[in-house]
Amino acid sequence: MTEAVELLKKVRRLEIRSRRLVEDVFAGSSESIFKGRGIEFEEVRPYVPGDEVRTIDWNVTARLGSPYVKRFVEERELTVMLVVDVSRSMRFGTAGGEKRELAAELAAVLGFAAIRNNDRVGLVLAGERVEHFVPPSRGRTHLLRLLRDVLAVTPSGAGTRLGEAARFVVRAARRRSLIFWLSDFEDRLKVNDWRLLGRRHEVTAIALHDPRDQMLPSVGWVEIEDLESGERRLVDTSNARVRAAYHREAAARRHANEKVFDQARCPLLTLQMDRPWMPVLMRYFAARRRGRGGAAA
Repeated sequence: MTEAVELLKKVRRLEIRSRRLVEDVFAGSSESIFKGRGIEFEEVRPYVPGDEVRTIDWNVTARLGSPYVKRFVEERELTVMLVVDVSRSMRFGTAGGEKRELAAELAAVLGFAAIRNNDRVGLVLAGERVEHFVPPSRGRTHLLRLLRDVLAVTPSGAGTRLGEAARFVVRAARRRSLIFWLSDFEDRLKVNDWRLLGRRHEVTAIALHDPRDQMLPSVGWVEIEDLESGERRLVDTSNARVRAAYHREAAARRHANEKVFDQARCPLLTLQMDRPWMPVLMRYFAARRRGRGGAAA
């Protein structure tokens, strides 16, 4: 009972903070970002005086011998899918909190920005396998359930297999969606998984990085644990060669994943755990509004 009460308190605190961010500083971005493409094609019809020339369908006009125009309708429903990495590496954090806590806060901000526009929000929790799936729906109560699930889930597996989750989303999300993928991406990614996902949906990968993911401090001998494998070993962090090797390995993983997202044409947004993340998020969304979506840091 105590754990359940504490979980509800965490969800409530998350709601209060996220609503304030959305309403005070994020509202202008959310109204533009969560409109997606805005319109979708419905049919062609005969041209009538007053129609814009740019809407003429020249192929149909040539085939039928008289002018026809394309008719579009506004998209009245948008689906936002939040994919949150809940693998054990997301429990790491040396800059004031765990990566999964930041992922939950980001999910809350994105979720409240979506329901502000009456959009539907769904959730996938991914680790070594897909741990949990909630189909998209609307409303505050639904979103609070999603946030509770993000905070409460315990992964059943030890590793990370994000490619499996990407294939699951392709199968499960039949309607074109805005997908925000929150992870530290401590996995070997395959470009084909993300290329297929990016063709069917509008994907933004949001990478969460702790400063110790890349660099070890010089503090002498320490015991380091791999959170996913459970392996532990003593490391002499005062040795410059050890620190350099650690940095090279981490940088190689990061660069390899950046290359995958670039080849798959999926924008990658990098957030550092020891720096304010909201300005980075707002700059990214501002670039999207201007039609220049892409990587940011």
